[in-house]
Amino acid sequence: MDSVQVEITAPLTLEFSQIASPPTTLSLNSRIPKDTIRTSLKASTADSVLAAVYSLGTGGILLGNFLVELDASPVVFGMLSSIPMLVNLVQPLGAYLSERSTSRFQYSLRTHGIGRLLWLILVIGIASLRWGVFNTHQLVILTLLIVLFSNLLGGLGSASWLSWVAMIVPRRLRGRYFGIRNSAASLTNLVCVPMAGLVVSHWYGGTLQGYGVVLLVAIVFGIIGLGCQYFQVDMNPRCLRPQATQNTYDGKLPQTSEIQPYPAKDESFEVAQSIYPPQNQLANSIWKNSNFLIFLLYFSFWTLAVNLSTPFFNLYMLDTLDLDVSYVTIYNSLQAGATLLMLIVWGKLADKIGNRPILIFIGILVAATPLLWLGIGVNRLDIWLWLPLLHILGGGTWAAIDLCSNNIQLGIAPTKNQSIYFAIAAAVAGASGAIGTTIGSFIVQFAQTGGLLGLFALSSLFRLAALVPLMFLQEPGRG
Repeated sequence: MDSVQVEITAPLTLEFSQIASPPTTLSLNSRIPKDTIRTSLKASTADSVLAAVYSLGTGGILLGNFLVELDASPVVFGMLSSIPMLVNLVQPLGAYLSERSTSRFQYSLRTHGIGRLLWLILVIGIASLRWGVFNTHQLVILTLLIVLFSNLLGGLGSASWLSWVAMIVPRRLRGRYFGIRNSAASLTNLVCVPMAGLVVSHWYGGTLQGYGVVLLVAIVFGIIGLGCQYFQVDMNPRCLRPQATQNTYDGKLPQTSEIQPYPAKDESFEVAQSIYPPQNQLANSIWKNSNFLIFLLYFSFWTLAVNLSTPFFNLYMLDTLDLDVSYVTIYNSLQAGATLLMLIVWGKLADKIGNRPILIFIGILVAATPLLWLGIGVNRLDIWLWLPLLHILGGGTWAAIDLCSNNIQLGIAPTKNQSIYFAIAAAVAGASGAIGTTIGSFIVQFAQTGGLLGLFALSSLFRLAALVPLMFLQEPGRG
């Protein structure tokens, strides 16, 4: 039987002679050196930090405040939140295209790179506002169009990126590594979000110009973050059908704190082969995978329930309570700080007891959280105590939900055609999340006074119901 070749295309050192060298080709039984894996994981962590800066400028509270300043309606806020989820419907197409590319890295540049550069158009639009080229209504429409096309390109690349990272991160270290990786991103938010809020709030040219400056800086950091992916070990999906990145050691985590997030230096990882089945066989395997279908049911219903209310918490603070954006960014930084502290804890706990129990018990707490917003008003006690505590609670609990949902999806998806499974999950959840946000926006738009508070209570009930499928889910590797 002929040897199957594995193509590794990303140079991993800073020496020019090696960067300029042709790709290294390894046979089926070759092993990726542990130093290569370590370098890839560190590069991915650096990418997450820079991507966090990009995300805070192109979404979240700063973009929401920008639309509030433009007098956007609640329906616009609903569209702003639903578009990134709805475009996940293109992820199966993105997975199909990515499997026919020759490099995960090059495919990421073509999708995420162009998507991030599109935001430069909004920077130009904000600068043109003072010259009368755009009015506020046109700028709202331009913002939504950029959000649409940027996220559309991101949706085409997401499944490929997740499959790429799943190949690099050892299975037994996923909880710990993603906990540390996400903690680095949360630390970035903790530091940068209040700084960006102060810049926007106190910019001498006004809040709109201040946001334009922050957005430009965020775009630059986002492009640099993509450059970090150059130092991740690359995969050629057409030449390589890697089944998994499996470690060959006894499964014990390294004890030295310096390398806890990464495998030990003297280890190496085998890259195995996976042959793609015909498309009809792939479809049959998906429909027969009851565990994956149960996860889809949970993931889609949970996303719908969460997005009934989540996009409108910031709107409630900025519009209904009329809080200054600097206050809201401080709350968001407290949330990021809580996420930072808890991610490593949840990561270690997930490795120890599994992800499913955490999703169930923390999910109940997350389901009750919207009810805690019902008594919030404009007074010193709420502004200086209850709102900060609510965001700290949200940061600590959502750290568990995001981390464990990601880990359990990586475990459930078969090693063959992983990107297809990831894309299907994202597409289904994206559609349901967009439906939830759309329903929520119309409830807020057309309901009488108290529509937001009623929406929060409805979301809480739906979240509890969404946890039921988890009772029937079997987590791989757990008894």
